[in-house]
Amino acid sequence: MSDSLDIITVGEAMAMFVATETGPLENVEHFIKRVAGAELNVATGLARLGFNVGWVSRVGNDSHGRYVLECLKREGIDTRAVTIDDRYPTGFQLKSKAENGTDPIVEYFRKGSAASHLSVEDAGYIGFNTARHLHLSGVAAALSETSLALLNHAASLFRNQGKTISFDPNLRPVLWKSEAQMVEQLNKLAFQANWVLPGIKEGEILTGYRQPEAIADFYLDHGVQCVAIKTGADGAWFKTAQGEQGSVDACRVEQVVDTVGAGDGFAVGVISGLLDGLSIRDAVRRGNTIGALAIQVQGDSEGLPDRAELAEREPTLCV
Repeated sequence: MSDSLDIITVGEAMAMFVATETGPLENVEHFIKRVAGAELNVATGLARLGFNVGWVSRVGNDSHGRYVLECLKREGIDTRAVTIDDRYPTGFQLKSKAENGTDPIVEYFRKGSAASHLSVEDAGYIGFNTARHLHLSGVAAALSETSLALLNHAASLFRNQGKTISFDPNLRPVLWKSEAQMVEQLNKLAFQANWVLPGIKEGEILTGYRQPEAIADFYLDHGVQCVAIKTGADGAWFKTAQGEQGSVDACRVEQVVDTVGAGDGFAVGVISGLLDGLSIRDAVRRGNTIGALAIQVQGDSEGLPDRAELAEREPTLCV
């Protein structure tokens, strides 16, 4: 693999067992195996669009870890910064089969996982000095104090080198000691980013404001360059430090199959669009498009398109 990377992501990848039949998880007997992880979904989507993506993580020396590594390599994601940890296991999750577009039930088995032991020691990867963009998420920030320290260290490195950083809050309140701690630490990370990508409800929790413009202004006032906010069925709303702002309508989706991964698809679209040199409006439109593709199939990343599929599907979804 080339040392020249476009994007670095940091996070936890888990084995995921998805139910093939509806009903409570305790009654399900058959599952299919996939990989999961918010940051991994973004890495996968960007790799499918042709970007050279490096993944920083830890997995256990177990079958789940080997499966994760094989899936990463199959997507063309650089795994040189993934440590195989003999002390701790790879996390996994169980996911129900949703009906009628409802949110699936997900049970996590990640406490004490290898990835929760990420630390600043994992920052020796060459990609931190060569990649042009860093993507961070609030999930990895919530795993442990050492993982949070790694994210802050990585953000400082990229910021000092004048490179771009994107941040998706991806709130996981259950992983934090308190909401106050979550808000403080995630906003600290967000203030170091160039592009912040919250959902409307996440924005309200993190800023105390309900209106998209007020949420955006909160981050713009702290030095962020662009805020793109997912507003659910309405689509998205954006504002930049230069004062450009507006809404982008949601794409038409005839049938919602699985809502998990929609926000990650949005992040893939916005990040790839801005790195491709699109206007912020067109980048957000791409985000809506990929988010819409993600929710039409079962699985967290199965709906993420390559360049050809994106070019084919975008005109039929978003007009």
